[in-house]
Amino acid sequence: MDKRLLDILCCPVSKSPVKLLNKAQLEALNVAIHDGAVQTTAGTAVAAPLQAGLVTLDGKVIYRIEDDIPVMLADEAIGTTQLHGFPA
Repeated sequence: MDKRLLDILCCPVSKSPVKLLNKAQLEALNVAIHDGAVQTTAGTAVAAPLQAGLVTLDGKVIYRIEDDIPVMLADEAIGTTQLHGFPA
């Protein structure tokens, strides 16, 4: 992802800056998705694993990246409170 774009992106709800998910975070998220334990903030089940994602600096919300394009829609965000043991 372009560093300049990453520097200006923020959560559309909290306005918190975001950073790329690290490898441990991405793996933990994808394990939970595989187990069927992940929903978006709108309550829709997340069926496909993420190749990349962004997480707010406070670690509370994840946004997926598809084809190098961040999907910064509040209804498609993933809250990390549902992910037990999610790495900070």
